[in-house]
Amino acid sequence: MNQYPHPIIAREGWPFLAISIILAIAATVWCAAWSIPVWIIALFVLQFFRDPPREIPQDVGAVLSPADGRVIKVERTQDPYGQREAILISVFMNVFNVHSNRSPVDGRIEQIQYFPGKFFNADLDKASTENERNAIVLTTTGNQTVTFVQVAGLIARRILCYVKAGDVLARGQRYGFIRFGSRVDVYLPLDASVKVSIGDKVSATTTILAVLAQNG
Repeated sequence: MNQYPHPIIAREGWPFLAISIILAIAATVWCAAWSIPVWIIALFVLQFFRDPPREIPQDVGAVLSPADGRVIKVERTQDPYGQREAILISVFMNVFNVHSNRSPVDGRIEQIQYFPGKFFNADLDKASTENERNAIVLTTTGNQTVTFVQVAGLIARRILCYVKAGDVLARGQRYGFIRFGSRVDVYLPLDASVKVSIGDKVSATTTILAVLAQNG
């Protein structure tokens, strides 16, 4: 599995970065003035695939953001993957965010559900149920269910997931990647205490989305 330490530039981006740099160099050799747009594209690819390590909060019961982005939804709803009522927190990623996905909690993966689908803009409500998506249902070390879903977007055309049912994840552990604009939905138990609001900017791993109730 893809765990830290790993290069600051995500390995998923190496081919894209190599191609863009080669094209930029070729354009520079051909005509320096005309190479500027190509170098801008190369810089965009470089920033898109950056994947810096993050400090991992150790607060008891903390649910960490699985992605960089902006909170676009906090509501009570039905978790269609875990088959329960839940609190949904959705994080929208634009093309300037880091797109590496990290586990929000410690626990064991019970099941992974992949659904082919459409590619609506990821900040639309229907994206959660109609877009291509990959859902992980996990049982935490505290025996609670947390579901997190990678959702493709208007530009995102590739969801990458490197784990399988039965794997044990640690909070902050890198488990997947989505290429170019997307969202991650997190479904939590109803008694979780939410720590973010709609419109908040969050960072993968370092931002605490919620705190799970401690039973017993």
